[in-house]
Amino acid sequence: MEETYYAGAYWGPRRETAAECARRAELFFHMLARCDPSFARWYRAGRGFPRELPGYPVHPEVTELEELFLRGRNRTDFGKRVIEELGFGFSVWNAKKENALISFHCGAWSPHTSNVCVMDPPSEGAVSERVLSAPVLAEVLICMATAWDPDFAVANSNPLGDLVEKKEDEVRVGWLTYLSRRLGRVPPLPAPVRMEPVGTLGMLMVLTPERMTASNPEHVALATRVRELLDRAGLLRPPPP
Repeated sequence: MEETYYAGAYWGPRRETAAECARRAELFFHMLARCDPSFARWYRAGRGFPRELPGYPVHPEVTELEELFLRGRNRTDFGKRVIEELGFGFSVWNAKKENALISFHCGAWSPHTSNVCVMDPPSEGAVSERVLSAPVLAEVLICMATAWDPDFAVANSNPLGDLVEKKEDEVRVGWLTYLSRRLGRVPPLPAPVRMEPVGTLGMLMVLTPERMTASNPEHVALATRVRELLDRAGLLRPPPP
């Protein structure tokens, strides 16, 4: 079975309105469209959409995105009261088959929740071969970091993450890792790790130019070593709310 991958940005409680989240999402979609042709169009669930399409087309503009976030508010089981502190969320995809799925949860400010922007890329096919590469995923993480200003972002194989991660609530380290400058200064890392700043927001680390896998012992050893160095530097503790 082939390994599955994901790319996600994560940040702690941050009280934002649906309009503020929509502005961030608009920037994210416009930047993302330049990363790969398959990221140019997105769709959502709903009844009555044309059957030749993957869903209802989503126009990545503030007004429509704000409405989608408002629809995605959490409500109580009884009375359907909006739970303001749990923020907003919705999901989109870009094709019927071999699709990428993006899920948002933002604007949450409860101390018991977090905010995320996660992409599940296609796991097979020509688009997968293109997208699951270090250059494209680096651009995806840069889009996430620029639009959402997360505490950290990571693109990784799910099995590799299971092997390397030690604590459920720690900052994740993977094939590609972005750390906000709020976490601290990134120490020197061993070859072949490549590091580049993302504006003034933080640092992006690419551990290998080739695709990292959990089945390669050298990849596992490198990811484990990088995690140890970042942990020793105090960078794997999420900042307090």
